[in-house]
Amino acid sequence: MKIQSNKGESVIVKKKQQPPLSSAELCAIIEKILDDKKAEDVVTLNLVGKTSITDYMIIASGQSSRQVGAMAEAVQVELKTYGISSAIEGMPQCDWVLVDAFDVIVHLFRPEVRAFYNLEKMWSVELIETSAS
Repeated sequence: MKIQSNKGESVIVKKKQQPPLSSAELCAIIEKILDDKKAEDVVTLNLVGKTSITDYMIIASGQSSRQVGAMAEAVQVELKTYGISSAIEGMPQCDWVLVDAFDVIVHLFRPEVRAFYNLEKMWSVELIETSAS
């Protein structure tokens, strides 16, 4: 990042690197974002040691396609502030949007789509947190 010094010359300043987040910390950050965006029926599945694809899976509902899309975008934007890139699938329809943040995968659904796929039952693992809004 270049800034102007008080002598009028350009000086390059390096941004301070943040230490990497653990998968549990990343999961907590995403849960907070979803709570702020009024996600409903948030379920977090602890998959540590059960699969190699991710450590946690978060499943949540939004009342409309617009809300589902807004939640996905909010997660992606906030993760960028931590230097974490994520991939989003399912936009712009937003019936089911997947946010892949590597150690945490987030599935965001409209309620009827969530009921149809029933991922919680498919994974059949112990829930670590369930909150109903």
